[in-house]
Amino acid sequence: MELPTLKIGDLIANIPIVQGGMGVGVSLSSLASSVAKEGGIGVIATIMIGMNDFKQFATPEEADMHALREEIRKAREKTDGILGVNIMVAASNYANLVRTAIEEKIDIIFAGAGLPLDLPKYLDDASHHPKLAPIVSSGRAAVLLCKKWLAKFNRVPDAFVVEGPMAGGHLGLKLKQLDDPDFALEKLVPEVLKALKPFEEKCQTSIPVIAAGGVYTGGDIDKFLQLGAAGVQMGTRFVATEECDADIAFKQAYVDAKEDDIVIIKSPVGLPGRAIRNAFLNEVEHGKKIPYACPYQCITTCDYQNSPYCIAVALMNAKKGRLQHGFSFSGKNAFRVDRIIKVKELIATLKEEFAEAVNRRLAVAPAE
Repeated sequence: MELPTLKIGDLIANIPIVQGGMGVGVSLSSLASSVAKEGGIGVIATIMIGMNDFKQFATPEEADMHALREEIRKAREKTDGILGVNIMVAASNYANLVRTAIEEKIDIIFAGAGLPLDLPKYLDDASHHPKLAPIVSSGRAAVLLCKKWLAKFNRVPDAFVVEGPMAGGHLGLKLKQLDDPDFALEKLVPEVLKALKPFEEKCQTSIPVIAAGGVYTGGDIDKFLQLGAAGVQMGTRFVATEECDADIAFKQAYVDAKEDDIVIIKSPVGLPGRAIRNAFLNEVEHGKKIPYACPYQCITTCDYQNSPYCIAVALMNAKKGRLQHGFSFSGKNAFRVDRIIKVKELIATLKEEFAEAVNRRLAVAPAE
């Protein structure tokens, strides 16, 4: 049994796997192009993407726009597969990142860390129209977006990513919801599918749902496809690949992590986040403040004046392997990673696991 395709409008991915956009600088052109080459949707994370170029430009915003263009173009040189970008709505340069991605003819824009209520307006005067896929964590949020977009732009999203409580990085759920069974991804996916059905009927269109957060094996892919998802988004598995854009030390942190090393932190941006505990986070937990200036002001919700550290600097350091001065965001299943492999091998493994899961399910299914 082979993995099915993932259809988002006229975009057709050969496998129903979206590689999660991981910042700062963890998923850039190398990882995204490698996933796209294998038939999935490769995603470039845009937050602080210009971190290596800040000194060459007048502002960090100019550096980000330049770097985003360069990463999309480098990825395009390596593959003719489907490429997307992940843009945080809370990013201070959100609008310019969206415009840049559209100008570079990106295939799909994933928008999270806030509701992208105005995202379609950037297509008004554009010659290229990428697919638009908001990231939500509830049926209520999906309904709100559909109503707003219909009323203002006479359209609905092309797809939704539904992110559950086992995801890595900044989370769209409240702290008390992370261990609540009612907010498990297995509950959220059917909830969002049900919420979207009236809009699909009204607009005579299909709005595929992509399940995200804790999807780790081919068996997990089968489970969520059976629940009605059109595809899955995976981040943690792709960090421990040779093509991932992060330093080897960042990847090794996943390999070395134990289950109790995966912790929830209070991020300076005002959201809970999941990360791998290390000496840096231990120092923060014990009240140590890491001195810094805030040259970026990258997230509009960041309380940088009262934060013990700059999350942008911490994540940049981690991406570059300087984990004594930062930390790695990760999904809840990061401790299951035991080695670093090529993207091609990972995809092959997921295909095998999916086929095995389908065969097991069919073997126990009651005869008709």
